[in-house]
Amino acid sequence: MNCGKAVAVLGDQMFFLLVKWRTICRRLPGTAPVLSRSRHTAAEQSPGGSDTAEKPRLRAIDLARKIRQQKAKTGCETRTQDTDPPVSGSQQRVTELKRFTAQLQNVHPNVLAKHLHRTVLYRDKDVVILNKPYGVPVREESGVTTVTSVLPVLCKMLDGLKTKSDTELLPCLGLEKDSSGALLLARSEAVLEHILSLSRSNQVERKYWVITVGVPVPSEGLIDIPIIEREVTGPKPHFKMTLSPLFRMNEAGDSMTKVRSHRQAHAAATKYRVLDSSYGCSLVELQPLTGVKHQMRVHMAYALACPILGDHKYSHWSKLAPQKLPERVLKKLGLEQSKSRYLPLHLHARRLALPGRSQSDVAVSCPMPKKLGYTGRLLNEGETAI
Repeated sequence: MNCGKAVAVLGDQMFFLLVKWRTICRRLPGTAPVLSRSRHTAAEQSPGGSDTAEKPRLRAIDLARKIRQQKAKTGCETRTQDTDPPVSGSQQRVTELKRFTAQLQNVHPNVLAKHLHRTVLYRDKDVVILNKPYGVPVREESGVTTVTSVLPVLCKMLDGLKTKSDTELLPCLGLEKDSSGALLLARSEAVLEHILSLSRSNQVERKYWVITVGVPVPSEGLIDIPIIEREVTGPKPHFKMTLSPLFRMNEAGDSMTKVRSHRQAHAAATKYRVLDSSYGCSLVELQPLTGVKHQMRVHMAYALACPILGDHKYSHWSKLAPQKLPERVLKKLGLEQSKSRYLPLHLHARRLALPGRSQSDVAVSCPMPKKLGYTGRLLNEGETAI
């Protein structure tokens, strides 16, 4: 019995001490936080700790930072998993140009019309001149958005969306799909006929800038060789424009003999002038005096043996294959030969001039596109001519 009483008294004393200690902790503000942290630490360290332990509240700024880190990590993993990443700045720009062109061809007509509206270089009551982007066809093509298909929308943008107008926009002197630069549009059928009449009498001046693989010799001249379309036989038969010369070298090789012209050949004449050259490439100004299909490309590739950079069709005669570039050109561009197929055609309509119909003459110079800008490193880093 004495032993039982001793245990009961000891228990009462311990309970009294515990209550007193809690009272002291409430009165001392510095003690309670320590005990609180001690409890949390013990709960965290004990493997069987309670699940009801309080967790720190996540702030909005911490959540935003966490989301940004996850996005950055995902983007890095995507770039790492890419099986064919661009290995240089030039390849990256070529890829961007190809992607941008594909987007322009498949966008809503209103989007392309807005883009063309931003590129207008000159306009009056008779004509409009705009900077056509690379890769967008002028005439109708199945499955893609063309310049012609958005001209009604562009006309409304030029005249004001709320203004009722009977004017229209008609392409006069077209550009190839893979060409860029100054595109002339007439605002009526009468103006269109007038411009076509000026073009037939060589009163419309059109100058193009191209980058060629090779240096033309001589550096300035006139190419006056008819052009004809012929079939190329082989595993993949196709048609190409080619030369149909009126003169042929005799067997001795010391004189020229005139031959009869082919009835299906078209007269073609192109003026050319080398503006700059470096690393086996040249910046050449071309002025076509006639309007034969692919005239400038054929004359440069087959008459001067200096094909235009990115002209994969006329760099070979007997086959359809990507253009083969010299090693020093590939090195300067930072490209691999396997990626040369993505090089765009470096043909840019630089200048357009024509007599005014009812006012002063019209003369417009079109700014250089990006494709010629980055390739300008072939020509003294683009500091002299480009």
